[in-house]
Amino acid sequence: MTAYQGVARGSCWLSDEAATVAAGGGLAAALASRALLIFLRGDLGAGKTTLVRGLLRALGHSGAVKSPTYTLVEPYDLSTGPVYHFDLYRLGDPGELEFMGIRDYLDGHALCLVEWPERGEGVLPRPDLVITLRLDGVGRRLETVAISPEGAEVLDGWLGQEESPDDAQDRR
Repeated sequence: MTAYQGVARGSCWLSDEAATVAAGGGLAAALASRALLIFLRGDLGAGKTTLVRGLLRALGHSGAVKSPTYTLVEPYDLSTGPVYHFDLYRLGDPGELEFMGIRDYLDGHALCLVEWPERGEGVLPRPDLVITLRLDGVGRRLETVAISPEGAEVLDGWLGQEESPDDAQDRR
């Protein structure tokens, strides 16, 4: 497991699925059409794909959003630019990413969201932002680490938005 030392950190509590979808929408608003690499970490069922669904819906995608567990990548051609959603859970070896042309996806012209990035360790470059979701009681704990200056700007815009009642209660 890679420990990331970033330029900025943030955390919030998400009470339910709707809060996780809303957090994804907030992230979309903060992205402002940036082409970044975002790692999504967390156990099965932690809410990674739910967060992606909120982000994609906020960016204008109206279709289904599912985790690309078997296809490894699901492309979305949106008005804000291309988005690639990766799920590396079933990746047998990080070298397989080279065979699928991972460098073409990570050329700096698309938003790339990678679930289970630890499965691609050694092949994937450093991300701009790492988002970790953990089960926390009946909800989830969302923790973020910005690795790049661009990731820090997004994080500041995302978590600098109005505080939700869940966040206020969590700080008490």
